[in-house]
Amino acid sequence: MTEQPVRPITSRDVARTAGVSQATVSLVLGGKWRGRVSERTAGLVRDAARELGYRPNLAARNLRLGRTRTALLVVPALTNEFFARVYTGAAEVAAEHGFGVVLYPSPEGIGPARDPFASARAALDGVIASSMATGALDAIRGDDGADLPLVMLDSDPAAPGAAARVNLDVADGMRQVTRHLLGLGHRRLVHLASAVDSWTFDVRAGAVAEAVRRVPDAVVRTVSAPLEVEAGRAAAERALTGPGPRPTALVCDGDILAAGACKAVRRLGLRVPEDISVTGFDDLALATAVEPELTTVRLPAEAVGGRGMSALLAVLDGRAPETGDLPVSLVVRGSTAPPAAVPGH
Repeated sequence: MTEQPVRPITSRDVARTAGVSQATVSLVLGGKWRGRVSERTAGLVRDAARELGYRPNLAARNLRLGRTRTALLVVPALTNEFFARVYTGAAEVAAEHGFGVVLYPSPEGIGPARDPFASARAALDGVIASSMATGALDAIRGDDGADLPLVMLDSDPAAPGAAARVNLDVADGMRQVTRHLLGLGHRRLVHLASAVDSWTFDVRAGAVAEAVRRVPDAVVRTVSAPLEVEAGRAAAERALTGPGPRPTALVCDGDILAAGACKAVRRLGLRVPEDISVTGFDDLALATAVEPELTTVRLPAEAVGGRGMSALLAVLDGRAPETGDLPVSLVVRGSTAPPAAVPGH
């Protein structure tokens, strides 16, 4: 009869026994708890470690003591200006605390991200990930993720596995832009939705549908497209030339799709906003590069990155991170107007 291997005692076991966070365990056992942890709590941690026979993993211990002072920011792509601005915000806060941020665009987009290091757990203090699912970070964080705290940005708040989350109020943003169009008198809308399967775009779709449902004679149809200008143009052309009455407004999941939608309107011999109103989402530089300039939703991308880094620092210090969604704002520009009068109405 073969003996089953004994599972090594981890800092998680010590934390559970002592009734404290893993960050507190690392501070106490690393001798850096004074001024951060009470004498009583430090005693509880030491007693629990002694009772369990805990031997610290040096790589994990270095991680919690901040010896690498490095965070990894994982993003789905570098082609979107939003993620560059998230990085800027994270790097600014990191620099104030003597940390560095390594930017890692996942080769698989929002899919599973490969570990860019021989061992991320030995090279990093923590991971920040934007607009991805928690499970996509498993290869970087290891089997249980116990030694590498994860902060998720713009992701499902109900998903397990993150030490902290920072979200934008994207639902409110989409409600604001849809209500703006309804307030102008639009009743036939098309939601030009991103084909990316992620929480943030699901929330946007739900918010558009909810806002339209509140207006009895309004209808919305959804057409999806990859987040590319040409894909947006093709999808918008299909929406505008399909059967039935032509829609009077296109609600787009991003400024990139909105730029494609504007091209579609022009190619059909129509005008923005006289014939078709178009809205974006993000307020990228592109929003003011097109003509007319886009009505869109401004997202505080730098603030997202900054709060994400602050949340990671809080977790490492054993503090509670700041909570609450970051507000977004509607920016009204020239791409929206009341719908053209229909002859005979």
